[in-house]
Amino acid sequence: MKTSQVQKLTLLALMIALDVVLSPIMRIEGMAPMSSVINIIAGVLLGPAYATGMAASCGVLRMLLLGIPPLALTGSVLGALLAGWGYRLTGGQVWGSMVGEIIGTGILGSLLSYPVMVWFTGSQQGLYWLIYTPRFVGASFIGAAMAGFVLFKLKETRVFKKAQTLFMEMTHKEA
Repeated sequence: MKTSQVQKLTLLALMIALDVVLSPIMRIEGMAPMSSVINIIAGVLLGPAYATGMAASCGVLRMLLLGIPPLALTGSVLGALLAGWGYRLTGGQVWGSMVGEIIGTGILGSLLSYPVMVWFTGSQQGLYWLIYTPRFVGASFIGAAMAGFVLFKLKETRVFKKAQTLFMEMTHKEA
């Protein structure tokens, strides 16, 4: 395994650990804005494939360790994927990643959560198609704002620039 791949996997493991630890600490009832922060940072640094894998791993770990329902998966996986794609499609603009997260988690993830929770609970009582949308959109907006601030500050550091250059070179070789 090349050194750059080891570095990318190490950063992936670090992002998973940060998400699993910070999400329950920085949580508003029914909202997990820290997942959006980590999704956006992972989308920017690691790209859509690794960010999606990170979000899926975090969702499974939070479900197993913290007893969170499947919303941990439905909310974050699409957001991470679109955060990575948004960053790429806008030519490396952080706002593209932020918009991708808001669309993926806030809108698509919230709509996907309804049928998943109906299946999970076995009941439609009290559940409506748009029940999760306000919380998911709110959390993704809060997370996007926080991620934008963090990335604005990180972009000034040498380590961030080096990591971004290294991982972008790897991504272009993989494609």
